[in-house]
Amino acid sequence: MSDLRLRFSPSPTGTPHVGLMRTALYNWAHARHHGGKLIFRIEDTDAARDSDESYQMLLDAMSWLGLDYDEGPDLGGPYGPYRQSERSEIYRDVAAKLFEAGYAYESYSTPEEIEARHKALGRDPKLGYDGFDRNLTAEQVAAFKAEGREAVLRIRMPDEDITWVDAVRGEVTFKAGSVPDYVIVRGNGQPLYTLTNPVDDAMMRITMISRGEDLLSSTPRQIVLFRAMMALGIAEQVPEYAHLPLVTGEGNKKLSKRDPRSNFFAYRDAGYLPEGLANYLALLGWAIAPDRDIFTMAELISAFDLHNVNSSAARFDEKKCEAINAEHVRRLDPADFADRIRAFLPEGADPDLVAAAAPLIQTRITTLAQARDMLGFLFSGNDFAPDEAHAAKVLTEAARPVLEASIGVLEKVDWTTAALEEALKSALIDGLGLKPKVAFAPLRVAVTGRTVSPPLYESMELLGRETTLERLRKAL
Repeated sequence: MSDLRLRFSPSPTGTPHVGLMRTALYNWAHARHHGGKLIFRIEDTDAARDSDESYQMLLDAMSWLGLDYDEGPDLGGPYGPYRQSERSEIYRDVAAKLFEAGYAYESYSTPEEIEARHKALGRDPKLGYDGFDRNLTAEQVAAFKAEGREAVLRIRMPDEDITWVDAVRGEVTFKAGSVPDYVIVRGNGQPLYTLTNPVDDAMMRITMISRGEDLLSSTPRQIVLFRAMMALGIAEQVPEYAHLPLVTGEGNKKLSKRDPRSNFFAYRDAGYLPEGLANYLALLGWAIAPDRDIFTMAELISAFDLHNVNSSAARFDEKKCEAINAEHVRRLDPADFADRIRAFLPEGADPDLVAAAAPLIQTRITTLAQARDMLGFLFSGNDFAPDEAHAAKVLTEAARPVLEASIGVLEKVDWTTAALEEALKSALIDGLGLKPKVAFAPLRVAVTGRTVSPPLYESMELLGRETTLERLRKAL
């Protein structure tokens, strides 16, 4: 299947969302699995909404997730340019050929006139275009032009069912007459998505189109246009379609772009691993095996095929996403883990201290950003202060004997994890008769600032005798 060509063709508007990046991931994985090519194309004909900032964010999202591509605006390729804004001449040429061959025709009817005709015949006025301009006489056309009307260009839909076999949904049929003749060029000459998208797919030799199911209703239009372009020698074939299930949020409604959970970069900022997030996104409509959820990118490539995607909607479950990420965190090589958490620690944090502390938290955190709270006590210096809520709960008058006894033994003990554990257990559990929770909670808050922290004795060893005793005295 080396001739397989898929495309990822987003519009550079706003911040990438998880549904969009799931589509990118699926296209990438299918292309890599079959040894095909992934084409990255930018649909930037909406000047009011498109921005270079959004384009850079798309590149950033693709790069961070590890999704490479074979042709694109920055790479070039044999079928460029790969920005729609640079392909206007191509669209004009194709539109002219479609018109000349009779596949498209000029339409002068206004929306108000179309509604009025429907009402006059007792039909729903919102039915859409009624085909009135399909066979205008030369006199009618001349009259409309004399009025100063501009004509849109519409595709002539055939009077037959449109059927295709969808890679995800199986056979899909739209009945004859259910899709009205649709506009491909506005009256001002501006081409619409209904033209630009299929033309680009045809000229870039796209063989498979994988996209969201919300675009399913536009597929009959594209198939008809592909057939026309094949007759004109513009297209080689009608691509195979794969309409992906919606990603839903609460109440099984489509995950809105305005929903905070849809912001792709929010997960990177929260310290998700790219391989962890990619793993979860892949599961939004697909499974590697009935009893397996965790896999690497290499395993995804080895197993993924768009024909195995489920057609049912996929609910975005934040807890499951975090749990899968946590497993990938645990699987990291310790040195790699230490390198990755450094970005979430204070600037200038001692790399040797980070490397020594990292193993203490690798199985205790689910996202890398949590390292900031877990290890912050090691790098706060003179700015250290226990969390107020934790201190109010634990550093009460009842903690005084614990702190006094601890300071007494820690002033003279060897500063190793084993020696610290032995001395403190002897002083607090055996000496004061306290239960471990009562004995060590004040120490943990005094030393690390939190009731939940890395292992206490190891933390104290890394912090050092002088700093540990200083914090205990301050807490006392």
